[in-house]
Amino acid sequence: MSTNTENNKTLIERLFSAGAHFGFTKSRRHPTAAPYIFANKQGTDIFDLEKTVILIEDAKKALHEAGSQGKTVLFVGTKDEISKIVKTHAEAVEMPYVTNRWIGGMITNYAEIRKRIARLKELVAERESGELERKYTKKERVMIGREVDKLTFNFGGISTVDKIPHMLVVVDPRHDSIAVTEANDAGIPIVAIMSSDCDVKLVTKPVVLNDALTTSVDLVLTELTEAFAEGKKAYTPAPVRKPNTPVRR
Repeated sequence: MSTNTENNKTLIERLFSAGAHFGFTKSRRHPTAAPYIFANKQGTDIFDLEKTVILIEDAKKALHEAGSQGKTVLFVGTKDEISKIVKTHAEAVEMPYVTNRWIGGMITNYAEIRKRIARLKELVAERESGELERKYTKKERVMIGREVDKLTFNFGGISTVDKIPHMLVVVDPRHDSIAVTEANDAGIPIVAIMSSDCDVKLVTKPVVLNDALTTSVDLVLTELTEAFAEGKKAYTPAPVRKPNTPVRR
């Protein structure tokens, strides 16, 4: 038995233990998910984990390549039960994330979003420097504090980036359909962890399994972010060329 086959078998066992094989009822099944269904037991779709492993490996290759090229990957997952997990994995690889709410235009109207991020950075800097204390009354500071909280809630996870992401990793693209639509409109590839109720054709790299169980989502995000981190190790930023320095042919 080859090492790769052994690794796949181990991953299948881990996925099974995490409950990744459970889909939704057949009545909720999207037609595009049918090829990834192994059986239906007592009304519940059961995923073919051998096929799921192949999808995971394909998604890992895409993320490894993105990491090796220094690309920015935006992690998206706003469902209550998985948002904290998505945030944890994004922070582990120092990538931006949206886990509270997808604000329309985050991709398609990024110029306006940048203004809101700039406003957040400005207010936070003034608060940390003590400038807010000097410039505003107590009542005004309370109002500004509420503005900071709202901006942080909406944009805190993307405040460190200054450009549109190169790729999205979305947990449950049906739930975060606006993010998927905007990424598709902008031609941005999408890696998606998705269950049987999702449209596989809307994403670039589908990973079809249970997208509601925290154990299942955590396992797959670990696989994906580890691949991305490995890719990042091989990334070498292009040297910054000094002004007026001739380009060597």
